[in-house]
Amino acid sequence: MVERRKPPAKTGRTFLIVVDDSDEMRSALRYACRRARNTGGRVALLRVLEPPEFQHFAAIGNLMQAEARQAAEALLQRLAETVNETSGEVPMLYVREGDPRDQLLKLIDEEPSISILVLAAGTGPDGPGPLCQALTGRYLDRLHIPLTIVPGSLSDDAIDALT
Repeated sequence: MVERRKPPAKTGRTFLIVVDDSDEMRSALRYACRRARNTGGRVALLRVLEPPEFQHFAAIGNLMQAEARQAAEALLQRLAETVNETSGEVPMLYVREGDPRDQLLKLIDEEPSISILVLAAGTGPDGPGPLCQALTGRYLDRLHIPLTIVPGSLSDDAIDALT
């Protein structure tokens, strides 16, 4: 007889992932999706657009910003499919403009449903990454939710075993 596992009850727990262009972001995403699936939670994705450096002509700057926003929304839609397949829930999507650290902290303050921040540590010689460094150092007192740091070098199998 095959034992069927009952899906977990909804917990209202939301795992926030900061979507950037790093390789290790995929580790954080997988970890959060698996934890959400196994605990009855859901995933939220945040993409922060930094202001363009080219500000000499307003029209060009506005066009660059509009193109960056379209690209961010397309990326989040692609990742949302992965999140839905892995976690079983449609994620919440956020696109913000400004400094990534400031926008992340602002979103956490504004959204009471976000209960856990999941970041992946960089694996290169530059260290864990600017958000990990900031949120475990100088800005730790501004973070009022748990922070999970996933080693960026973990394989999918290792993440699956942990979650």
